[in-house]
Amino acid sequence: MLDTNFATGAVDELDFAALLEASFAEETPDRGDIVTGVIVAVDQQGLIIGIDGMKRDGVVQRRDLERMGMDTHNFEVGAEIEVMIMRLEDEDGNLVLSVSQAQQTEDWKKAEELMNTESIWEGVVTEANRGGLIVLFGNLRGFVPASHVLDLPRGLNEDERKIRMTKLVGQKIPLKIIEVNRKRRRLVFSQRDAQRGSREARKELLLDQLREGESRKGVVSGLRDFGAFVDLGGADGLIHISELAWHRVNHPREVLKVGDEIDVYILRLDSEGKRIGLSLKRLQENPWAMVEEMYHVGQLVEGVVSRVTQFGAFVSLDPGIEALLHTSQIADPAPEDASLVVHEGQRLLMRVISIEADKQRLGLSLKEVSAEELARWSQTKAAAAEVEGSMPEVAPVELEDSAVPAEADPAE
Repeated sequence: MLDTNFATGAVDELDFAALLEASFAEETPDRGDIVTGVIVAVDQQGLIIGIDGMKRDGVVQRRDLERMGMDTHNFEVGAEIEVMIMRLEDEDGNLVLSVSQAQQTEDWKKAEELMNTESIWEGVVTEANRGGLIVLFGNLRGFVPASHVLDLPRGLNEDERKIRMTKLVGQKIPLKIIEVNRKRRRLVFSQRDAQRGSREARKELLLDQLREGESRKGVVSGLRDFGAFVDLGGADGLIHISELAWHRVNHPREVLKVGDEIDVYILRLDSEGKRIGLSLKRLQENPWAMVEEMYHVGQLVEGVVSRVTQFGAFVSLDPGIEALLHTSQIADPAPEDASLVVHEGQRLLMRVISIEADKQRLGLSLKEVSAEELARWSQTKAAAAEVEGSMPEVAPVELEDSAVPAEADPAE
């Protein structure tokens, strides 16, 4: 005979197991979960939301909507909406929900994705303080540290820095996310990194479009001791100082200034190193190509000393020719150091003694100029200066007695 007590116990045990399994299958939403609900009522206090699986409706308070810059009139009964469960029960027994927190969670996810993919995002600056800029990212407040703001000169005090950054308020700027920390609610952007990444991308595109030997228009974007940077349309190329002109240039500012619009020659392209080498002088006629037409051995020429070394002086001649006045051609006997006799900026009368156009060399001599030729030249210069009402630019070379040419009169 079947034991009814045993049978009843077995059935109860089966029912309990089934109920337990069903409870796991239908998991009840918990605090912090994001769930989808339906708006069942809208009033001045906020929203009433019906959620599947919950035995009671939840409430979204009006101030939660105001955090997003919204109000109850932005919502309609019957619309689906995502909310976060903030509290299962408040002091009044209400299920407390949040629309802003649900949307912020989506914003955090989007921010993490943008950071992981190193994508550029454009945001509007809403505030500026001494530490940096505030940018709204959906329902999150992002921060751009002052050290990551473009065109902010070093050495500014806090007030000056804030004044400069305040000018960016209301402007849309490209940004890159460099930190996402949900627990500490930190969302940090960099304008510098965004600009760097954007320019690198544009440079790669430009490198594919450019061809060596062609010319392009550009704008001088910066000057350094070693050359000039030229913006070719979102990416910079470099004109090395040696490529600025056929004559010697001590600093790029002698030839260019920032903002100048110029034509440049594409000299070298380095796709691997992402470098663009430019030239200004290659678009100008090489003066050495016509040096033999302009000068001949034995000709008297006038030039200005551009630099002095121990072994001689380099002299600038028209049009952009730099010739050499060796110490052996300054006087007899030759001075031990050319700087003892001539100096930079000094105007001299010299004689051409050698021309090697293929090697871009032209040799000059000071000692081959006679005292009579020098005197005549000095008088002509003095007369011209008197007419113009200015002092002559002539700076005569002072030599020791033993170094004066034989026909010169030291008393002159």
